[in-house]
Amino acid sequence: MTSIGIILGTTRPGRVGPQIAEWVQKTASGREDADFQLVDIADYALPLFDESRSPRMGDYEHDHTRAWAAKIDELDGFVFVTPEYNRSIPAALKNAIDFVYNEWNNKAAGFVGYGSQVSGARAVDHLRHIAGAVQLSAVPTQVHVSLATDFEQYTTFKPTERHGVALQQLLTEVITWTEALAPLRRA
Repeated sequence: MTSIGIILGTTRPGRVGPQIAEWVQKTASGREDADFQLVDIADYALPLFDESRSPRMGDYEHDHTRAWAAKIDELDGFVFVTPEYNRSIPAALKNAIDFVYNEWNNKAAGFVGYGSQVSGARAVDHLRHIAGAVQLSAVPTQVHVSLATDFEQYTTFKPTERHGVALQQLLTEVITWTEALAPLRRA
């Protein structure tokens, strides 16, 4: 069965991202067309990129890189949950993406962004460009969550029905594209 990773893209203390990622996972768990697992980049304690060789070589010298590469390799597609920091993605997420290369190739990616002003739209836009550079195929639908209107006092996430509808569409696209890209991953 198709295995989709829900990548929680921030490591900041006090982050609200886990609430959104858990909502994505809970919503996805009701589906029978794929397996979903939450992947928190904080659990991998990746330092600032420290491999001496290009990730394209796949010859990793550090245990933390090998562990991260194994996790990304075992997954068939992704849903990235990212906040917007200074009109882009968090440095920790960019760093995690940069650690490996081949493990991302020919897989589908969907995006759930959140932020205070434009609900993570600029972060998602940047993440789409980054995804293309590592040969991830970005699906069209994306979900945007506002810290101002979708959280109670910026702390408790309260998704609306429209978020649920958009998320279901995003999940369907990620699964469909992931399955369509499977022959390229096997080649």
